[in-house]
Amino acid sequence: MAKTKLYSQVEFPENIVKESRSAYGLRTYVSLFSSAGIGCYGFKEENFYCLATVELLERRIKIQKYNKKCVYESGYICGDMTNQETKDRVFKELALWESGFNIKDLDVLIATPPCQGMSVANHKKKDELKRNSLVVESIKMTQQIKPKFFIYENVRAFLTSACTDIDGKDKSIKEAIEFNLSSTYNILYQVVNFKDYGNPSSRTRTLVIGVRKDLKEVTPYDIFPDKQSEKTLRQVIGHLPSLKTMGEISEDDIYHNFRKYTPRMEAWIKDIKEGQSAFDNADSSKIPHTVKDGIVVYNAQKNGDKYTRQCWEKVAPCIHTRNDILASQNTVHPEDNRVFSIRELMLMMSVPSSFNWSDTSFDELNKMPIKDKEAFLKKEEMNIRQNLGEAVPTVIFRQIASKVRRYLSKPVISEQDIKTLIEKKQLTEHSCLINFIANSKRYSFHELSKIAELANAQREDNAAYYTRQDICFTIVKGLPDPKDFSELNILEPSIGVGNFLPALINKYRNVPSVNIDVVDIDSNSLAILKELIRKINIPQNININYINADFLLHNFEKSYDIVVGNPPYKKLTKEKALLSKYKSVAANKETNNLFAFFIEKTIQVGNVISLIVPKSLINAPEFNLTRSLMNEKRISRIIDFGEKGFKGVKIETINFTIDTQKKPETTVIESYITNEIKHHKQAYITDVKFPYWIIYRNELFDEVADRMDFNIFKAYRDRIITKTIIKSSGKFRVLKSRNIGDNEIINIPDYDCYIDNVDGLDVAKYLNQSNCILLPNLTYNPRACFMPKNCIADGSVAILTLADNNDCVTKEDLALYATDSFKKFYAIARNLGSRSLNIDNNSVFFFGKLKEPKV
Repeated sequence: MAKTKLYSQVEFPENIVKESRSAYGLRTYVSLFSSAGIGCYGFKEENFYCLATVELLERRIKIQKYNKKCVYESGYICGDMTNQETKDRVFKELALWESGFNIKDLDVLIATPPCQGMSVANHKKKDELKRNSLVVESIKMTQQIKPKFFIYENVRAFLTSACTDIDGKDKSIKEAIEFNLSSTYNILYQVVNFKDYGNPSSRTRTLVIGVRKDLKEVTPYDIFPDKQSEKTLRQVIGHLPSLKTMGEISEDDIYHNFRKYTPRMEAWIKDIKEGQSAFDNADSSKIPHTVKDGIVVYNAQKNGDKYTRQCWEKVAPCIHTRNDILASQNTVHPEDNRVFSIRELMLMMSVPSSFNWSDTSFDELNKMPIKDKEAFLKKEEMNIRQNLGEAVPTVIFRQIASKVRRYLSKPVISEQDIKTLIEKKQLTEHSCLINFIANSKRYSFHELSKIAELANAQREDNAAYYTRQDICFTIVKGLPDPKDFSELNILEPSIGVGNFLPALINKYRNVPSVNIDVVDIDSNSLAILKELIRKINIPQNININYINADFLLHNFEKSYDIVVGNPPYKKLTKEKALLSKYKSVAANKETNNLFAFFIEKTIQVGNVISLIVPKSLINAPEFNLTRSLMNEKRISRIIDFGEKGFKGVKIETINFTIDTQKKPETTVIESYITNEIKHHKQAYITDVKFPYWIIYRNELFDEVADRMDFNIFKAYRDRIITKTIIKSSGKFRVLKSRNIGDNEIINIPDYDCYIDNVDGLDVAKYLNQSNCILLPNLTYNPRACFMPKNCIADGSVAILTLADNNDCVTKEDLALYATDSFKKFYAIARNLGSRSLNIDNNSVFFFGKLKEPKV
């Protein structure tokens, strides 16, 4: 973007310009509903630049300014996110940074929309649909900005709360996020207590983390905060001096203060012990109360944690917005007769001492006379306390920022680098590879597994492909909810180097008992896997059992809740005896491809099956029976990776998930080709009136299909005519794909070719036959013509003949195939394939003709 007149007036700091041009560039973020910026301060600590921060209240924006959150004053946006003007100001800042620093791709978008309508602590919920719909503004901004990562943080009830989505429909917030963002992002939804992730106080919250799908080898788990040991309240604040006198302010710390309250309340709490409430007092005069017209009215005890003294040896309580009063939740100090001080709250929320609450420095504040300190606190304390009660703990966002930075700054190990490493270290030898993995500290699990997979591929052709961690996350995310199980049995039928294990372990780490059986025919591969698994932190609830066997012939003595994996794609053309064994127990005997046999066997032993397989499963005639078997089950999900699933492998792949115990219902279609997610009735995409599944079926397809009669032709392709038997002139013309036009043959200099003798060629049976129609084979731009006299066609052209000799086809019928409407229809009919485009006896079905008009 060129600098506009406005931007020409902006001074771009030299140090930032220099950093933006470095190898890894600037790390950037935008924060929406940012309050005082306490959580975002963690990003500042990790040297991220805030391009824009949006907050409704000026007093909170001021605190962000005190902490120099933004480089430019214009980055501080005080406004309502429901107003277009506020959004435009955000986009203006993005444009400014693009102009000055060539920042075209925002790293992180953070959104922590107001949560009062969802909080269980709020008893006055009004207009919560309108309030909760503020999250939709975050979704809209995420859609438009498309950051590499997004982070939403909110209360426990966030995901199940209702909102009015972009489409005007009321739905749960999780459904809204999925509907709008899951086609572009891998998204993790986690309800966790931050005390288990480094925060020094209890705080159960929802974290939603999205990773853009074009980012390879990173999943939301990779940037999720790390689990850490809890800290007791004593460990967090026990070093601070005791405050015994109401109104007392620590001499060295203005924020360590005894907030005043009505003196008569002190009697209510002074005798209670740790863990007790003022309501536990035996003396009724010490139970919280008011006196009205001489009558004692005892306070209601709506929450059991009011007027409750905290415990030194327990985790600090959750900090709420009304942390200034005894009557709020868990606010009483373990020893002193007071609520926690600001400094104690800061420590409990992991807010570093470098965080500023004023434009006056901390040292200057401490030097002020006591009256000035009191005046400052009188003016600022409630705002500070409220911001602390609403904040994201700084340590949580700092961990995420650190991990994002680490990922974005780490060079990706290339395939060529791996091949060089394999050759240099002789890693094609199993013993060398195992030793290398055991002693490697430089490489992560996914890098080591990639090295192992490529070493194996160089060692032997086992039709195995490395499955990226982001792909594994996408697939595992769609597997059954962990909450559905107290014990879980998982099978990986062709484990290889265990690419799925990290995602499976992360997803099911909280299920009480998880048994994962991993199978591989190669004992050396299992030995490598065992060494790789040492690089993963495996919880005690997860047991991995190794089975060295041929999955297709092994007798399994139990059934499995989940079967997941990436079976080999290999045609058994030479292993006749082995193929005979497999076919003897298979229903589909028309194929010799291993993955089809794997599908059948997994259906026999598993409840929920999720496999990555070639996209040819969808449409190839050899898998007709396999699809028929699958149609009887619930196909819950199909992911079309196209050619994006495996780098450098010229094969299209899909993932399917089926539930063998449930009847067909709805199928979710996720496409890496169109970046869309659609929901259809399973019967709609597996409609038996078509020869195979149409996963991109839509209204346009149906409109054309309703106007046509299908199944008119049979298809033939010659695979014998090669360059060795053709020449530039001869008796019979050999037509190729570029020669076929719309009802015409196109002559092309230096392309046209001929043959003198067709004896012995199977294609010769079509020579000078009437009603033979020619179609280019591998194209989304079909056109057709009748085959001329003295011509034949090579394998780049399909020869179509009438299925019913009593039928007839005209040039007008053939002209249909070159129309724009048919081209769009045909692309959908071929499931937007890029390679599986051969015209065979399934796909030829769609070359029909327009129905005769009704009389």
